[in-house]
Parts: sequence; C-alpha cells; structure tokens
Amino acid sequence: MRPVAGAPRDVHALVRAWVRDGGDPVVVRTSGSTGEPKDVILSHAAVTSSARASLERLGGPGGWLLAMPVTGVGGLQVLVRSALAGLDPVLVDEHDGLAAAIDAIPGDRRYASLVPTQVHRLVEAGQVDALRSLDALLIGGAAAPPELLDALDGVRVVRTYGMSETSGGCVYDGVPLDGVRLRVDDTGQVHVGGTVLFDGYADAAATARVLRDGWFATADLGTIDAAGRLRVTGRSDDVVISGGVNIGLPAVTRALRGLDGVRDAIALGVPDDEWGARVVAFVVPDAGADAPPLHVVRDGVEASGLPRTWAPREIVPIAALPLLPGGKVDRVALRRR
Repeated sequence: MRPVAGAPRDVHALVRAWVRDGGDPVVVRTSGSTGEPKDVILSHAAVTSSARASLERLGGPGGWLLAMPVTGVGGLQVLVRSALAGLDPVLVDEHDGLAAAIDAIPGDRRYASLVPTQVHRLVEAGQVDALRSLDALLIGGAAAPPELLDALDGVRVVRTYGMSETSGGCVYDGVPLDGVRLRVDDTGQVHVGGTVLFDGYADAAATARVLRDGWFATADLGTIDAAGRLRVTGRSDDVVISGGVNIGLPAVTRALRGLDGVRDAIALGVPDDEWGARVVAFVVPDAGADAPPLHVVRDGVEASGLPRTWAPREIVPIAALPLLPGGKVDRVALRRR
C-alpha cells in the first residue's frame, strides 16, 4: 500500500468512490514533525466512523473549505466529510482570497478546518470577518495559544485533538466524539481507544510499541476531569532534562512569545555534552527589529514566572519558523540548524 498522494481534485474523486463503495484501507504518512514519518494504515470503517461522529457533533453535514494538504489526515477528512454530505469541497487556491472561497462553500452549513499557524496568519491579515460566517471553524494539529483564540471573537471555534492514528480529530473541545474512549495512565500519558483507531503502522514493530489491547498510547500528557473532559498538558517529548532539571518546553515557548519584539518563537531541547540537553530559543523578531539579546530573553522568561533554570541558553534568530505541509513547525529542521 502506498500513502495517499495526488492533486486535490483527483484524490477527492477517489475518496468519494471509496466512501460510497468501501474498499481497502488507506495509508496516510505522518508529518514527522518530531522524527521519522510513519505510514499509518486507516480502515474504511475507522475513517468514516470519525467523519460521521464529527458531523454529528458539529450539527449535521455541510460544505467544507479545503485549505490543508489532502496527503495528511486533516485534509483527507475534509474530503470524506464532503463526500458524506454529497458536496464538493471548496479549494482556497481556486479562489481570489479567503472570503471569496468561504462564500463559495455549498450547502446549508459551512465548515473549515485549519491549523493554528494558518489561523494566526489570517488574523494578522485582518481576515477574521470571513471566518465569522462559518458554522464552525475546527482548529487542530497543535495547541492554539489563548491569545489567538481571543482574536477570534465572534467565530465559532471548535478545538480538536487527535492525530493520524485516530483518523484525525477525535476529541472536540475536550469531549470525545461518539465511539471514542479515553484514559490517562499513572504517568499522565493519554491513551485513545474506540472505532476511530488505525489498524497499525506499515512497520509492525512500531505498531507493537504503541497499540495494545485496543488502546493507542499517544505521546501526549493530560488529565481527564470528573465530567470526562480531556485537558492536554504537554507531550512526553516536550520535557527535557538539562543539568538534572526537568524543563517543560511548551511553557518556555509561551514565555518567549510574550516577550517584546518577538513575533513568533519556539523552545527546543538539543543535545549538549555539559548539560545533557540545553534549551535553545528559535526567535522570529518583529519586522525590522533584531532578536532580543540572550540576557533579555533569560530575564523575560524568569519574569513570566518560570524558574531561571528553564531559560534558554542560546538564541537563534530566524526569519520564519519552518513548517511542514500540514502547518506544524518542523522541529527536525530547526534542530539541524
């Protein structure tokens, strides 16, 4: 089996027939944002179960905006939901801007699915008004910063959690879709079960490491409250040990993004002979500005309420964070710099 590939309209025609008639599993290649990509095998039953549960949660079938690669699970699910609704998706690239594309979405209900980076760029471009006409805007693929959500006043935002192995988003605003089971083990690791799970990876050994007794062990950490609502607190690989200190990289990233003169940033751990690992800040400065010097960044991270031992030991100015086709930050590329 080969991963999904091809031009969006060509893939849509194939997906429409596959949704209607059934067939062999499809293969989706993960983004590989933190390491080597994996080929994920998804059955017809899993993919369509996810899509039907999504539409049920959103309020019914409708037309969809396609703004993500169809080679990834996010774009694939837009095609599947469109096929279930009997409607063609609207491709952003085929229209003169976002507003025109949204206006062209067919059906009684209109939906879009984007990653936070895409939404951030739309906010910066002053295109939030166009998003307000949607019946729902799904945001997934990565955690959406609170300040980004605040900028979407009047937009019905649905924060999704999921991955290729769960046929896309399987938890909406913390609540699992119908047919999805969640549990958190004693270490805080999130496990997902239910009808949306993948059959496995093309690599059987990799499958055995994460899929056991009907449960998929994610790389995410989280909690489940008394109402069954999931809160993702980080990733198991988002914690580095530097000089014997456990450092939560998402918290450092949030602190960096709040510094004056910083347009965007991410904190990553890189190997270090002395410290075991050191925290490096990849910083995109404001237009026309230089990145803040290291001592200013370290002071700012500490002023945000984090221990000074968590502050970056190196600053790497960069014009823009490299992104994978699905919109996630390419951490592997950054670590190679």
